[in-house]
Amino acid sequence: MNLLSKIALRINQFSYGVGQVISWLTLLLVILVMTVVISRYLLGVGSIAIQESVSYVHAIIFMLGLAFTLQRGGHVRVDIFYREFSPRRKAAVDLIGATIFLLPLCGLILVGSWDYVMASWAIKETSSETGGIAAVYLLKTLMIIMPITLGLQGIAQIINSILVLAKANENIAKPDNG
Repeated sequence: MNLLSKIALRINQFSYGVGQVISWLTLLLVILVMTVVISRYLLGVGSIAIQESVSYVHAIIFMLGLAFTLQRGGHVRVDIFYREFSPRRKAAVDLIGATIFLLPLCGLILVGSWDYVMASWAIKETSSETGGIAAVYLLKTLMIIMPITLGLQGIAQIINSILVLAKANENIAKPDNG
């Protein structure tokens, strides 16, 4: 396995591992929502912190699950055409899409959100609600982590596409995950 293939494999393994952790957070999300509903409507008790934690966990699942979704081919594309393409043509489409659209978008999000997140960290921003979660700045940090993880997976996609186009590897480097 050459260096590029090893790099792509490591990025894919990282995205897969994050995806596995994120999948367990969906169970936590369901439990939190059930807790909010049961405590509010059956017991007549509410908790701002638990209600906010639903939003936090949802944001974590969404923002950190993007790279895993890209790795698994779950993002929207015009599959009516793509699904019929040969592996080489799919690789060309993936290469162009990741290079022209994905990486610049990740860079734009990273640069555009940097000052916003740093301002939140500077004041250790907390919830505007009494009894809310006192770590809004941590939630906003996802705006920096997301484009980095998605961009890394985009780099792996570019490497895999180049390898397919170069006929170095018809099978895209993916972690051993079934």
